[in-house]
Formats: sequence, C-alpha cells, structure tokens
Amino acid sequence: MIINDQAGIKDKVIERLKMVFDPEIPVDIYELGLIYELHTFPDGVVKVVMTLTAPACPAADQILQDVQNTLAGVEGIKEARVEISFDPPWDKGMMSEDAKLELGFF
Repeated sequence: MIINDQAGIKDKVIERLKMVFDPEIPVDIYELGLIYELHTFPDGVVKVVMTLTAPACPAADQILQDVQNTLAGVEGIKEARVEISFDPPWDKGMMSEDAKLELGFF
C-alpha cells in the first residue's frame, strides 16, 4: 500500500477504514487488502484508491458510500475522495494474516 500522509492523520484514517466491511465478507476492507493508496493533504482532503474483491461486486456503491461517510467523521477531513482501481486485480494473497485466519485460509 502507498501512503502519503501530509496531514499527519493516517492512523485515524486507517482506524476508520477498519470500520468498513464488505457486506458479503466478515472482514474489514483494510484487512482484506482492498486499500491500495492513502493520501492525506493539509487542506483536509483525503484520497483513497481502493479495489473490490470482484469487478462486478454488487455492493460496490454501498462500500464506496460507507468509506466516504466513515471518513467524513474524522477530525481534520473536509473531503474524502474515493477512487476504484482494478490494477492490480485483487486476490486472496493481498489479505492480512489476520483476515486469512478469520476466513479460514490457513
């Protein structure tokens, strides 16, 4: 994951991202490895580049809205911009060890 933390709030942002779940998977989007880039800027803008577990994910709109709503509650954030990328495509190897354990991939 690429992190550019000019505003010094990455820990708060990551904590909030861990509150967002794919409704079909009982693991948060951060531990699933769906976050590719996180950029915070001194003007209060946060940019998140993320992916989905599948390009045709039926919950895509909900997940994006959940990310924006969740980040809106972070002190210092005026605007959250969320961008979807499928490059590289997500695979199970991107999950954290905790996520793999939770989902029984060991």
